[in-house]
Amino acid sequence: MHLYLYSFDGILVFGLLFICTCAYLKKVPRLNSWLLSEKKGVWGVFYKAAVIGTRLHIAVAFSCLVMAFYVVFLK
Repeated sequence: MHLYLYSFDGILVFGLLFICTCAYLKKVPRLNSWLLSEKKGVWGVFYKAAVIGTRLHIAVAFSCLVMAFYVVFLK
């Protein structure tokens, strides 16, 4: 089995999934107040990823589509 996390495209997939997940969690009111309340430190990474996901939602969605095409058909 190929270790997918240690390749560059694996890191890109992980980053895109992390951004998409945090942007989704920002829309859930109970999780938004619990997980995304901190804006600094280690927990601030979740907030910053959610902001990137909501502000650049078109670019993130297009990147997810391109990465899905690459993973399914080209890899």
